[in-house]
Amino acid sequence: MVLASAIVFVVSLLIGALGIYLGARVIVGAGDYDHAIVTALVGAIVWAIVGFFVGWIPLLGPLLALLAYIAVINVRYPGDWTAAAMIGLVAWLTVLIVLYVLAAVGITGFDAVGVPGV
Repeated sequence: MVLASAIVFVVSLLIGALGIYLGARVIVGAGDYDHAIVTALVGAIVWAIVGFFVGWIPLLGPLLALLAYIAVINVRYPGDWTAAAMIGLVAWLTVLIVLYVLAAVGITGFDAVGVPGV
């Protein structure tokens, strides 16, 4: 059971990192997948911590968690807050498409670590 959970976590993290990698490549020209993996992991941790403390506040809690996630991208990649938000948006869309395809063929569920809301 623990091994299966670890495998799901790692695969989900790699899918989330793929989204960040593609977003960063398209928006700011950064092309390091290892950097995207660390960004996805840190982003997921920050999202979880902020969500734990303020996520219960209607509208404001999820908004603060999203802002914290974008802040992680902003710190990890060159550019401004707009570029970071666009990287996050491209990452979300990429992961959404990948997970839809994988779920459609019955390989996985519809969630990923490292990209919020998916």
